[in-house]
Amino acid sequence: MDITVDKEYINVDDALKRIGGNMGLYKKLLGRFLESNHFDALDSAIATGNMEEASHMAHTIKGVCSNLSLVKITAISTELEQCIKAGQDPGACFDELKQAYTTTIDMVKEIISA
Repeated sequence: MDITVDKEYINVDDALKRIGGNMGLYKKLLGRFLESNHFDALDSAIATGNMEEASHMAHTIKGVCSNLSLVKITAISTELEQCIKAGQDPGACFDELKQAYTTTIDMVKEIISA
């Protein structure tokens, strides 16, 4: 199965190596990612100023996305977590994460439907 996605956002080959080449399993895991509310929880925590929860959610997103080889989100959520822990304003980094999340979601939907 040939799936072409921007490797800056998703490294399908890396993810498949991690799970023994099982594309069905990868699609299932990506579906669970789409159903998760981690991003909404992060958005809510930042909006309400709950930086402890925001840091926790950024860390969770980083871990989940790293396991799925969602490269761009992993990198930006890592930066966001560091920004929050350093007591800096997370606004610009969170805006970048929102853009990457939207783009990645579109690619994930393509992978699942392929």
